[in-house]
Amino acid sequence: MLQHKLRFLLGFCSCIFLLALGVNAQKKLTFEIKNGEFLVNAKPVQIHSGEMHYARIPKEYWRHRLKMMKAMGLNTVATYVFWNYHNTAPGVWDFKTGNRNLAEYIKTAQEEGLYVILRPGPYACAEWEFGGYPWWLQKNPDLVIRANNQPFLDSCKVYINKLAEQVKGLQVSKGGPIIMTQVENEFGSYVSQREDIPLEEHKKYNAAIKKLLTQAGFEGPFFTSDGTWLFEGGAIEGALPTANGEGNIDNLKKAVNEYNGGKGPYMVAEFYPGWLDHWGEPFVRIGSDQITKQTEVYLKNKVHFNYYMVHGGTNFGFTSGANYNEEHDIQPDITSYDYDAPISEAGWVTPKYTAIRELMKKYVAYPVPEVPAQLPVITVPAIQFTKTVDLFDLKKDVKPVNNDTPLSFEDLNQGHGYVLYSKRFNQPVQGKL
Repeated sequence: MLQHKLRFLLGFCSCIFLLALGVNAQKKLTFEIKNGEFLVNAKPVQIHSGEMHYARIPKEYWRHRLKMMKAMGLNTVATYVFWNYHNTAPGVWDFKTGNRNLAEYIKTAQEEGLYVILRPGPYACAEWEFGGYPWWLQKNPDLVIRANNQPFLDSCKVYINKLAEQVKGLQVSKGGPIIMTQVENEFGSYVSQREDIPLEEHKKYNAAIKKLLTQAGFEGPFFTSDGTWLFEGGAIEGALPTANGEGNIDNLKKAVNEYNGGKGPYMVAEFYPGWLDHWGEPFVRIGSDQITKQTEVYLKNKVHFNYYMVHGGTNFGFTSGANYNEEHDIQPDITSYDYDAPISEAGWVTPKYTAIRELMKKYVAYPVPEVPAQLPVITVPAIQFTKTVDLFDLKKDVKPVNNDTPLSFEDLNQGHGYVLYSKRFNQPVQGKL
């Protein structure tokens, strides 16, 4: 009997201890930028982050991928928020179904012991369809995207307020894991391409986005993210300038010092361990040695960094965007967003992952857990197609929209999918279609 009581008492005490741990995990922390450092509860902390987008990963795999990040030696996850992923039609918002439950993703990251960096845009880029903007914005002739334009800012305000309803209670001051919020995204690149707009107007727009974020309840610290040579257009007052793709420590410090009062912290907000892939072009591959060497440069110099991407995931449906260069007017991005990232699209360990993990274990003071087991995969039996349909037969059952000139998807009130354009010529024609 005494032994039974003792077991019960020990079990009861264990429960109290576990409950205490749970409460402690939700304990409010302070996070601030002060004296050139990131401080958690007034103590310096190094941010070792990885970018991972909840919209590109099935919800069922979120926790596994976050555990994979933690086991690679990281302490933070960064994610974009895609406006058009949640604002699925005019006046229709979805933060709950499928992969759209952003708040749950953030809470899961906290449960796995990770800080969160939020990148709400409103422009995201990320090789995502229309950079994250809802397609119907283009239907308003008075609206100018990404500009100091009142109809556009009014639309941004609605989005930012809706987003804040979901996540402002998950900021670190409220007991959540969100430590920083980005203002806009790589805006310096846009400024450099839109020299027809005065720099002062660009800056008014960028400042307006920051004001909308603060009015909605985002507390900061805030940061901007640009190439070091683009800080003039992208950096704004009251936000830490961080650099994308900058491997030279001297360049990094010089640029940040110029726009941040002569001091740090110094952070590479996008450190590329891989790259994106386009249809019809060779896959881009970056070797493990190159990435671990650059990672060690950051670690030795106390530079904060965010791997973009640590796990790329998949462009589901019609979410992939496109790029362009001097040789191609358009470069469609493929369905896979693997990015040659350390964690593969399937969530598997890669040689790059192992190399980074072993390096991080040498430098970080916190414990690095074991790598979680690889999730099983199914075998899909051979599929044999037995029927076909002629595309043009489908036209017989569809009522056409007739117009003298081709109409855009937006003109047709269609956000995604396909449009079949047809024209009957009654005379010979030539020229570029």
